Amino acid sequence: MIGYGDRARTHCEVVRLFRETHPDLPPLNQGTISKTEAQYREMGHVRKVPSKRQAVVDDDTKLNLLLALEENPITTARQLARDIRADFPIPN
Repeated sequence: MIGYGDRARTHCEVVRLFRETHPDLPPLNQGTISKTEAQYREMGHVRKVPSKRQAVVDDDTKLNLLLALEENPITTARQLARDIRADFPIPN
């Protein structure tokens, strides 16, 4: 909407235009407009980009996970993660 129609608009004008055009959708703020415009300029699209961050699990944690599973093989992954974090806090 920044270049929507006949001219370029400020972020404030885009927020107002979006609210007028889409009254049924939750309102946007100028920060959202700014981030969306920056992503479009950088990547050429505004699709959500999957995170490439992967969990880092050291050998001790892997061993602790295996031991916990051996002790209680029917535990859920969520409960297992909760238990491991409680028993072996991750240092900052």
